[in-house]
Amino acid sequence: MYQDHFRLTAAPFSIAPDPRFLYMSSRHREAIAHLLYGVRGEGGFVLLTGEIGTGKTTLCRCLLGQMPASSDVAFVLNPRLGVRDLLATICEEFHVVVPAVGPHIKQLVDVINRHLLQAHAAGRLAILIIDEAQNLQPQVLELLRLLTNLETNTRKLLQIILIGQPELQDLLARPEMRQVAQRVVARFHLTRLSREEVAAYVRHRLAIAGTRAPLVPDRLMGRLYRLTDGVPRLINLVCDRALLGAYVEGRAQVTRRVLERAAGEVFGRPTMPRHRQAAGLRFAFIGAACIALATVLVHFGRPGPAALEGVAPPALAAPAAVSQPAEAVAMPVARAATETPPPADNLDWPSAPRALSEKLAFRDLFRLYGADYDPGAGPAPCLAAAAAQMRCLAERGGLADLLRFNQPALLTLEDAGGRYYALLTAVDGRSATLRLAGETRRVPLAAMAQAWAGNFLLLWRPPPGIKDALSLGSRGQSVIWLRSRLAAAAGEDARVGAAATFDDDLLRRVKAFQMSEGLVPDGVAGALTLVRLNMRMDRALPRLTVDSETNADVLHP
Repeated sequence: MYQDHFRLTAAPFSIAPDPRFLYMSSRHREAIAHLLYGVRGEGGFVLLTGEIGTGKTTLCRCLLGQMPASSDVAFVLNPRLGVRDLLATICEEFHVVVPAVGPHIKQLVDVINRHLLQAHAAGRLAILIIDEAQNLQPQVLELLRLLTNLETNTRKLLQIILIGQPELQDLLARPEMRQVAQRVVARFHLTRLSREEVAAYVRHRLAIAGTRAPLVPDRLMGRLYRLTDGVPRLINLVCDRALLGAYVEGRAQVTRRVLERAAGEVFGRPTMPRHRQAAGLRFAFIGAACIALATVLVHFGRPGPAALEGVAPPALAAPAAVSQPAEAVAMPVARAATETPPPADNLDWPSAPRALSEKLAFRDLFRLYGADYDPGAGPAPCLAAAAAQMRCLAERGGLADLLRFNQPALLTLEDAGGRYYALLTAVDGRSATLRLAGETRRVPLAAMAQAWAGNFLLLWRPPPGIKDALSLGSRGQSVIWLRSRLAAAAGEDARVGAAATFDDDLLRRVKAFQMSEGLVPDGVAGALTLVRLNMRMDRALPRLTVDSETNADVLHP
């Protein structure tokens, strides 16, 4: 109803598991990495658990889009089946022909086994995905374990992904399920979004739906987080109802009153999750007890002067938290707990021509890496980077992704005057330091987030002699460099040998490093893997949260 009013191309907060709208928080990236690692492994169970509404099914749909083309996938949506019915469903999903008249369990297992052997011979990977797996009966789980026994001399024939609520972990923890639990080769628990991720999540879904307008303003994100507890499905329900309310009132964006009313319609009153209601009741009880105690003291007299000797006068009470504006709620502090108040500087573009913003930002970015770039007469910035033995890496994400890279980044920003570029040089608990046309601005993170849609670019130095990603079978000096760096990162002797071939041992080391960094453990040392490895091992590289003073010294010689 409200899409035309807000000029949207799609419903931004539908609860359908559309992979286009999946917001890849750091935990979602890690979950995808674990799932792909399990799928490409040697067989067994892969486990993805999470609370209701945290995005498990949407994540699974995204995983399906990243499956190798040589994969055959069977998707079971209704796990409340007996052994025979589940086997029949697996046959249907794999398009396996079964006997026409009442096949027995053994017949179904036999035809599945033949199908898996044929798929293996054709070089295809068979994957079984079961959603809502916490509803599986113990005897069905035991059957699935027996299916993982189907194997050749070198690998399992069937990979099984179980997706379910935390009760699935409890089910596998039972003593009688220990044989199944021992077959789990990868597991990940998906948690709720943080307050900062809620804001990025809302902006992401609105951007995918075709608008960058702050339909749900940043000042309401703290309240939205408290109302929904960071659960994506609840965020969708509340925001969808809030946009409908804003449309009905003819407003250009959601107000706090509209948000509260939308939450009341979604949850019923009071508009807060149950555990927060319980916490509120506890505080109310404590407050009532304090009032009762104060009443007793008033009626029965105060303690005498002798009783008050040596007692310091009480401090003045701080203003109530509810009187503070939403912007005053601090983000988690990345450094020390005592931060200076956020500056009042704006993110407005200075007087320099906007057409030069990208080259001016690149000039400052090059300077941080000890290189020169002429914004007036130089070549295209990334060509100049190649001439300086560096490369550009363009990415898209949120603040959590920037902090994970932890290195200066060129941001694409936009305001009423159009698009421009800035260099992000430092991030602390509540503010960001940026370079705009040679000027340094320290602004609240909320101000940066309002102008930034998630695009950023980094510079990095590739290893010597590399032309493309390094993978199994690659040879040369870059392989030697990779081997020594990974050994040092693992705390081993960097002189692990001068083998110039990417072998199985190096493949194992690359996958282990990728897992530790939350990357997809595909064993291919591409740009993302090499950038993370550089940042792990080279402490001289500029950083966002550690070396901001050094960055400032370089930019202000």
